Amino acid sequence: MQRLQIAVYSTILILITGWLLYIGKSIFVPVVLGAVVVYVIVGLADSLGRLPGIGPRLPVQARYFCSLAAIGMASLALAYLVVANKQHALERAPYFQQSVLALLQQLAVFFGVEKEPTWASLRQELLAHVNMQRVLTSMFTSLGSILMSFVVVFLYATFLLIERQTSDQKLANLADNPNQVARIRAVLAAINQRIGSYLALKTVISLLLGLVSYGVMRLLNLDFAALWAVLTVLLNFVPYVGSVLGVALPALMATVQFSDLGTVLTLLALLVAVHFAIGNFLDPYVMGNSLNLSPFAILISLGVWSELWGIAGAFLAVPITAILTIVFSEFPATRPLAVLLSRDGRV
Repeated sequence: MQRLQIAVYSTILILITGWLLYIGKSIFVPVVLGAVVVYVIVGLADSLGRLPGIGPRLPVQARYFCSLAAIGMASLALAYLVVANKQHALERAPYFQQSVLALLQQLAVFFGVEKEPTWASLRQELLAHVNMQRVLTSMFTSLGSILMSFVVVFLYATFLLIERQTSDQKLANLADNPNQVARIRAVLAAINQRIGSYLALKTVISLLLGLVSYGVMRLLNLDFAALWAVLTVLLNFVPYVGSVLGVALPALMATVQFSDLGTVLTLLALLVAVHFAIGNFLDPYVMGNSLNLSPFAILISLGVWSELWGIAGAFLAVPITAILTIVFSEFPATRPLAVLLSRDGRV
């Protein structure tokens, strides 16, 4: 009877927690993303401190400033890339229009449609079902929301960095029992070590994947190769689904751009080979067992956090699951959950 009560109470607690995470995603997502930014800044600062020669002599403040400057330059480069590709897309729009129309006409012939589509008919059908004013308003609203989200994430990251200066003192005063304080420190150290290692190694592998993919796309003269490469780097942080999109999106672009099916298939085959080689050989070799998470648990967490927090949840699914596994392993009642979430059962 007692076990049944525990199961019922646990289920209710999980449902309430999920509901709170869902309705409060506008608050929780920027906070968690801010924490991820802090991990990146601290990781870069620590890497600068390990540089031979000049590294140990750099003050801590200088290392943090260099980390912030590097992140700022990367953000500006990304913004410039988006603006530059927007202009290029406008210039290439008439060509893409003709390519899409030719592709639709070929499909119409293949499926035996009596009347081949034209841009006039397609535009008429589109305007009949889509309110363009509403679409444009939604696009500008979404853009403003994204910019505001970046500002909020940066503010959270800034204040979290300030909080790190007094975190040791707060931990020391958190409990009267020194053993409990030491246990909390050990849990936080394990979380910092695993998440920091995961983000650092995953970033290196993603950059390599983006660089090689960029080389393949440039070799075949695919438009917007740099933008697709950056998107590949970002999508690689999303387990399983990211790799599929990292191949599918450039392949769709190639279908629109090239009239030669052989070029499209060549690009598709090369990108699949690159993702397969890095994802199945280099990634496991470099990452090793840094997070000790079951692939099935990662897949389930991807679905759960994507449903709760959307795209942000897909990017944060792996770090959040790793943190939950570490925390669950510290309590006898939840330790079986940590064992199930782990890759090899050792937590």
